[in-house]
Amino acid sequence: MESLLATYVTGQVATFMMVFARMGTAIMVMPGIGDSFVSSRVRLLFAFAFVAVITPMISPLVPDLNMNSPVFLWVMVRELVIGFFIGTVARIFMTALDTGGMIISMQTGLGNAMVFNPQMAGQGSIIGAFLSITGAVLLFSTNLHHLLIYALVDSYKTFAMGADFPLVEGMAQTIAKAVAQSFQIGFYMAVPFMMVSLLLYICMGVLGRLMPQIQVFILALPIQILLGFLTLFTVTSTVLLYWIGEYDSAIRMFFSDMGGIDG
Repeated sequence: MESLLATYVTGQVATFMMVFARMGTAIMVMPGIGDSFVSSRVRLLFAFAFVAVITPMISPLVPDLNMNSPVFLWVMVRELVIGFFIGTVARIFMTALDTGGMIISMQTGLGNAMVFNPQMAGQGSIIGAFLSITGAVLLFSTNLHHLLIYALVDSYKTFAMGADFPLVEGMAQTIAKAVAQSFQIGFYMAVPFMMVSLLLYICMGVLGRLMPQIQVFILALPIQILLGFLTLFTVTSTVLLYWIGEYDSAIRMFFSDMGGIDG
């Protein structure tokens, strides 16, 4: 009886460890709970609690492995890689906010105003930091973090536990595609500011030709900053709504197209 109980407990521990390897790694990396301004202890405790709740549902998909076998170690490494990959793809699309914020800062004359961006865990533009923090708030207020959790649970259909190692080439292509689309989203977010800046430069160029004695660049900078702030106040809600819609669509598309990555 004791041997049977010990075998059962060992099997449950092994199942928990394999589920935690994928989901815990993804939670520690993905946006929201995995951000740098969240304490590592809080992230770890949340991952433990989440995996404890979700393990009974996923346990039928987990192979029965002995923790002392080399196969168990191989499966754990595979789960860690998959979890890190899923979390990284989810985080890449958050960088669109910082990219758009940097372009906006350059177009409004605030490119040299650098502050600490907690989303990126480093220095960034002041508008990029504002958009990144607001985006994290929107992520939770719109319940979009539920989509990331669904994607994690759904990943066991795409990356069956105990199968072959995912194709590195496919993962690299997916990340490259995600980076390109994230930059495109950030660029589109900054288009209104680029248009305003272009019109300002055209007007200043015409003014400089009509009145050469005026120091056009001295006049242009404060006007550029003023127009930049006015544009920011006008289109911020639209820009963030565009980003949240694109983030939703991109996450759904990428996680639905990952079937070709699994070897």
